[in-house]
Amino acid sequence: MKTLLIFLFTGLIQICLQAQNSMQGAWQSGPEENRSVMIVAGKFFSVAVYNLKDKTYTGTYGGTWRVENDQFVEVQEFNTLKPDLIGTEQKTSIKIQKDKISFKGGADYLRIDDGTPGELAGAWLITGRMGNDGNIRRSTPGARKTMKILSGTRFQWIAYNNETKEFFGTGGGTYTTVGGKYTETIEVFSRDNSRVGANLEFNYSFLEGDWRHSGKSSKGDPIDEVWTKREKLGL
Repeated sequence: MKTLLIFLFTGLIQICLQAQNSMQGAWQSGPEENRSVMIVAGKFFSVAVYNLKDKTYTGTYGGTWRVENDQFVEVQEFNTLKPDLIGTEQKTSIKIQKDKISFKGGADYLRIDDGTPGELAGAWLITGRMGNDGNIRRSTPGARKTMKILSGTRFQWIAYNNETKEFFGTGGGTYTTVGGKYTETIEVFSRDNSRVGANLEFNYSFLEGDWRHSGKSSKGDPIDEVWTKREKLGL
């Protein structure tokens, strides 16, 4: 009996791991007028909701996730559509296919990418900025975070405080990494929709596993930043 229970438990873990691996990447739901793009990277996820046609931002939510049996279990760190859900655990029945995810009572998401090519795929937190003295000033994020989550071809950044439930801004779209250049094409920007459609090119490199990101912001201001994967920080 004990051996059977161990076998069943091991099989259940394998099924959950397979489900979680199959969800990695980017997914899309809805027409251009009500587009939702979900990025899943490791145990983190984000969803951006926007109108691609008129370039307007609707809202965003995300946090950590896991699969238990046929349930998608999420703990949201930010949610501009339903702030009361921040910090609570939500469960939704889910059906995962190769290129489609169906949430019971909700939307169907179709796969955009599977996390490849994905040199920058993952959930990153900003941990350093270049100071006026020419040195990088490092810090460890607390409740106030700026996260950038990337699949193989999609990105979204979100600035928020998961303790106070404050939201400071978000933007997202597609990206490429070619020859040390990281290039974003903006599809949604909560702060200034006139920037939608813009292409922004940055230099990128890796230093001891961290992402060095430099260039000019959407406003044309110089930036030089360091980003660290959340798994490395344990956050």
